[in-house]
Amino acid sequence: MSAPAVAGEAAGDGHGSAAPDSAGAPAARALLYGEPLLDLPQDLYIPPEALEVFLEAFQGPLDLLLYLIRRQNFNILDIPLAEVTRQYLGYVEQIRRSNLELAADYLVMAAMLIEIKSRLLLPVRVSEDGGEPEDPRAELVRRLLEYERIKLGAMQIDELPLRGRDFLVAQVHIEQSTPVRFPDVHADDLRAAWADIVRRARLTQHHRISREQLSVREHMTLVLRRLQGRRFVEFHELFEIERGLPVLVVTFVAMLELARERLLEITQAEAFAPIYVRLSWQPA
Repeated sequence: MSAPAVAGEAAGDGHGSAAPDSAGAPAARALLYGEPLLDLPQDLYIPPEALEVFLEAFQGPLDLLLYLIRRQNFNILDIPLAEVTRQYLGYVEQIRRSNLELAADYLVMAAMLIEIKSRLLLPVRVSEDGGEPEDPRAELVRRLLEYERIKLGAMQIDELPLRGRDFLVAQVHIEQSTPVRFPDVHADDLRAAWADIVRRARLTQHHRISREQLSVREHMTLVLRRLQGRRFVEFHELFEIERGLPVLVVTFVAMLELARERLLEITQAEAFAPIYVRLSWQPA
């Protein structure tokens, strides 16, 4: 909080007449819209709080005390309390004339300074352990040093660039369409679709016993070729039912392996809807 002090009384003798200047002409008391005002209105009232000036802005008693010490280059570890207290009480007296409530906080520090000075004037009392007694100013010095460190830190923080004061953040709005994400296919739906493929394969199977070497990697390539250039392919279109159950099993395993490696996506628009398969990457 700042420490105000009343500057003085209103100018003039209160009767509205202006004193003449050195040339004999009446001196203007003020300028009103650019024109000189020679006589004050008779009913003009200037409240005392309007004639108020501000001394140095202090943030409390410690700030005022630190100002007096630093202004006169006093050693903060060896404060001349008599001189500092005299100047401090002078400031407090100016504050008290205009704001008694504000001066109360400063009077507490003034009482502490007077107490410390009185303790310095008393004979030194030797401590019980024979050591040197503590300087009465030690606690005050500690508080002043700590306050000064906090004040300097606050000044350094205030000097840092502040958004809205020292710079502005550029903001650009980019409209970007969100790609449609189809719901994931549930394992039960995939199992039911696979069971339907197996059921249809058994209806058309032939009772021929033969040995055929089937490669999962080869069928993975075949599935990718069938999906190439096509946006969506129904699940059952990837299976060649007439080739028999072993080929269907290998094709299904190849499809699962491609899905695990994220090379294809198995999607379904809604529950109980047809299952579709497509490549995970589609050329533009």
